[in-house]
Amino acid sequence: MGVLGKLFLNEKFILILIMVNAALIFFQEFDQAPHWLEYTDNIFTLLFAYEMFVKIRTYGSDNYWRDAWNRLDGTLVIIALFAFVLELFRLVNEDTLQIVLAIRVLRVFKSFRLIKFVPNIKGIIAGVKRAMKSSYIVIMAFALLLFISSILTCAIFKEIAPEYFNTPLDSMYSVFRIFSVEGWTDIPDLIASRTSPIAGFFTKVYFVVLLFAGGILGMSLINSIFVDAMISPNSDKLEAKIEILTEKLEILIRHVQCGSVAGDHIEDQEVEKDDPGLLG
Repeated sequence: MGVLGKLFLNEKFILILIMVNAALIFFQEFDQAPHWLEYTDNIFTLLFAYEMFVKIRTYGSDNYWRDAWNRLDGTLVIIALFAFVLELFRLVNEDTLQIVLAIRVLRVFKSFRLIKFVPNIKGIIAGVKRAMKSSYIVIMAFALLLFISSILTCAIFKEIAPEYFNTPLDSMYSVFRIFSVEGWTDIPDLIASRTSPIAGFFTKVYFVVLLFAGGILGMSLINSIFVDAMISPNSDKLEAKIEILTEKLEILIRHVQCGSVAGDHIEDQEVEKDDPGLLG
């Protein structure tokens, strides 16, 4: 393997390429961006394609595609190469080419590779998976509460506040906004202003109950279970270490006590030997 091949196996070098590519993609979306920036994406596509080639040649095709990050990288590179070839050789008409070029917006997902270099990223991902398994029942219950509340709220306030509850989908978005405690007072205040004082009072009570059930209890419960599952392995390890230390401490105390008893016994024997009648 040559020097260039070793360079593309260096993760730090690849990290620099990804960061530069992400920055150029960012600046390309400005209207005032220079035209030559469009060609830099093709250059980086070729660079990442060469990286893919070097890794497959070095580690083997099976080992390369077995890794989840490599599958993401390889898929994005293949899509980008496909669009690049069609654009370069004009293999399709202009309308189809525009669709193909629009697919190249997926190049922004190359920036996801930066996550690969986050310290302890495997542990974080494992924690997220574990948290999802632990909290999926609560999430499903929350989704059911959102669904029922959306239909009920739509049926009650559809005619009064159609801008928020015109359809069940609009109602679902508005109810979720209330659950997230994001400007939730605007909706009941608007409805109260369009109804009688008594109806406005019960409207506010209804939305307070909705906020308490979905926002304070529901969201808080999901967050607490999710966070607890994320940090549970660390807690388990800490508890295991405490148990080991406790066992060692108990063993040490027993040894000290045995040594103390043995010392007292030896001392008594020495005293009796010096003066047999003293202990009697």
